[in-house]
Amino acid sequence: MVKMRLFRMGDKKNPIYRVVVVDSRKAATGEYIECVGHYDPAKPAALTINDESAKKWLANGVQPTETVKSLLVKAGAVEKSNKLSPSKTKTKKSDK
Repeated sequence: MVKMRLFRMGDKKNPIYRVVVVDSRKAATGEYIECVGHYDPAKPAALTINDESAKKWLANGVQPTETVKSLLVKAGAVEKSNKLSPSKTKTKKSDK
């Protein structure tokens, strides 16, 4: 299965990420198929996504991770949809 996920780079305690398309069986820092964008969490506006490339890969069936999906929505490459995959975090039950 081909996935779209983050590839960590940068110095110790100063990460910079690439948004890459990779075979899910490869290592997290291994060889990737294509770099779709960059993300620097230290700078709030430092998110660069190649919209055409991201849409092409998503149309071909690439599954983005939850973090990458939220970054794609933030960049405007895809619209927010509940159909892509539900959140895996459980909601807290209120004691009322």
